[in-house]
Amino acid sequence: MGMPGGMEWAIIAVIVILIFGGKKIPELAKGIGKGIKDFKKAVKDDEETTETASVEEPKKVEKSETKEDDIKPSETTKQA
Repeated sequence: MGMPGGMEWAIIAVIVILIFGGKKIPELAKGIGKGIKDFKKAVKDDEETTETASVEEPKKVEKSETKEDDIKPSETTKQA
């Protein structure tokens, strides 16, 4: 059994119109289109988040501004 031909699609369309009515079909199509668009956007955002999370930026270490006079002798490195 293959893909439906032209006559089968026409029968399916008539059945859908009878079930949902002419006014509901555009609303259903709009809802389906919006759902697909939102899904694609979520997938794209998730991929971007994954890419940025895998590339970590190096952390910046701030140097403390201490003068040599402020360093206590106990804080200096002892030589053996």
